Amino acid sequence: MICTNCGNDVAAGDTFCRACGKEAAASAATALSAAAAARGVPAETSGKAIASLICGLFIFFFPISIVAVVLGHLSLSEIRRSAGRLKGDGLAIVGLVLGYLGIVFIPFILIIAAIAIPNLLRARMAANEASAVASVRTLMVAEIGFAQSHPKVGFSCSLSDLTEARLIDGPLATGRKYGYAFELSGCTPGAEQAIIKFQVVAYPLTQNSTGVRAFCGDESGPVRVDANGSPQDCLANGSPLQ
Repeated sequence: MICTNCGNDVAAGDTFCRACGKEAAASAATALSAAAAARGVPAETSGKAIASLICGLFIFFFPISIVAVVLGHLSLSEIRRSAGRLKGDGLAIVGLVLGYLGIVFIPFILIIAAIAIPNLLRARMAANEASAVASVRTLMVAEIGFAQSHPKVGFSCSLSDLTEARLIDGPLATGRKYGYAFELSGCTPGAEQAIIKFQVVAYPLTQNSTGVRAFCGDESGPVRVDANGSPQDCLANGSPLQ
């Protein structure tokens, strides 16, 4: 005979359940009543067991693995006390196993993340810097093209002038591209008032996140670089880009 209160076995002749103290006679009567009511009706699958299995499938998500373990234990306890009205202990066990595996894998996941995330960040910054160098060269070429087509004006210190002349377009025309900001400055007029000098700089929008170095150039041609990301230092004493 099984106690319907705690699911413990009740020995024949016992008046009370030795585990929870419930009266054995009442327990037996309740069990018989439940069996009679459920005759011909299949046992239901525990919802907690199903939920435990579903959560266990998300093995690489630490909080969900904990939920799988908790629901697994609750469902097993619920099934044991149901006197056959509930099933799904297999689902609960699988959910428990997957949940515990997810908890065990957490240190390995953290180690992999600690290695992978900095590498991904460095790769993204390297790609942004390469794009910035190419964009600086594009602006320098655009300035030369603008001066040749506007000899009385010379170079320009306005990205909008280069855009209207169809020398640049897309994100570069806005002065923001792949984590870098681009600016034109240092326009110096010559004897005939045409602009004969210009400066272009590119610097990271978020230092050490979207990029590290600053790049610059002028009418002389070579692209220069400042390792600390300062556009002012790049223009003043930047090193030629290797």
